[in-house]
Amino acid sequence: MEYGLLGEKLGHSFSPQIHRALAGYDYVLLPTPPEEVTPLLRRREFKGLNVTIPYKQTVIPLCDEVEPRAAAIGAVNTIVNRGGRLIGYNSDIDGLIYLARRAGVDMAGKKVVILGSGGTSRTARAAAKALGAAEITVISRHGEDNYQNLFRHADAQVLINTTPVGMYPRCGEAPVSLEDFPRLTGVLDVVYNPLRTALILAAEKKGIPCSGGLPMLVAQAWRAAELFTGTSVPEERMETVLRELTDRQRNVVLIGMPGCGKTTVGEALARRMGKDFVDVDEEIVRQAGRSIPEIFAQEGEEGFRALESDAVRAAGSRTGCVISTGGGVVTRRENLAPLRQNGVIVHLLRSLSALPSTGRPLSQRTPAEELWRQRSPLYAAFADCTADNNGPLEATLDQIEKELTKA
Repeated sequence: MEYGLLGEKLGHSFSPQIHRALAGYDYVLLPTPPEEVTPLLRRREFKGLNVTIPYKQTVIPLCDEVEPRAAAIGAVNTIVNRGGRLIGYNSDIDGLIYLARRAGVDMAGKKVVILGSGGTSRTARAAAKALGAAEITVISRHGEDNYQNLFRHADAQVLINTTPVGMYPRCGEAPVSLEDFPRLTGVLDVVYNPLRTALILAAEKKGIPCSGGLPMLVAQAWRAAELFTGTSVPEERMETVLRELTDRQRNVVLIGMPGCGKTTVGEALARRMGKDFVDVDEEIVRQAGRSIPEIFAQEGEEGFRALESDAVRAAGSRTGCVISTGGGVVTRRENLAPLRQNGVIVHLLRSLSALPSTGRPLSQRTPAEELWRQRSPLYAAFADCTADNNGPLEATLDQIEKELTKA
């Protein structure tokens, strides 16, 4: 074996594809129970390993040498076999430093508050110190500085979340409210699924420089690849890998008036991009076991909208999809965050005179012009970009893909 990722329960991981794209070597996942960790390292039948939870501390005494940074953090996530000697490093700190710099989050001379006190928190502390933070405070559940006395740190200027709060499948949760930190100039979250946690969405809304954890994941692999191979890997290659991974994981969400062609365009776009297709209206019908007109007749619009929001939350938590929504999804503000957490939202435009109304309860009782008057500001508030669907299908798809390159 050349290189691999050592952990107890790895689940789905991006690591093999990231490493292969960065440096071209074989890289495998090694889900390993605790009793097999020591024998595996003592056999030394590998060129290098990355190490993840829960073994970043376990492997330290099994290394022949540990770099000072990793020793200070108390965690090793990269091991290189050099002539039979195991050298331990921590590339997570490189990843977090890159994450901050890429997001434009400056910590020099600032007060940094770190949420969480685990292994990643120690890495965040080391990174903040390396970036010149003037003061670093760690918030834990039971320590002196905890979530009950956050008011003592309302002067925080940079916030770093190292907890799993907000990670899939707990999408939509946030460890703190940014309203409690009025002086923030930067927010970082190490969670990378979803691409934007609730914390990051809140920071974006306030215009605060911020980033989710995917750049950190790729950057720590970039540094590990350099340690493994002993050669420099161009930063441009890392950015290419990050962009490709983001594109692969990102959802494309279609919104627009009833009958504007979201399903037809969505299905064709999904085929072109190699993504799964999700139709929110179809998911509602499947879950409810009734047609949409039947739901409206039995439960009214409010009942339908509640079912729609449930379906939106489920669809928005997925990755790598094209999602077609109902025309009225924008009437509930609560639907925006689930759609944005992994997605780029495209407003599909079509002439009002070309919109059908058959099988659409609201369209049948409300003229298209009135629906447009009510909803056009809402579409604008939800959308990241627009695409015209009055011409050939291929032209619409070309325009959407062009807009996605800007997102």
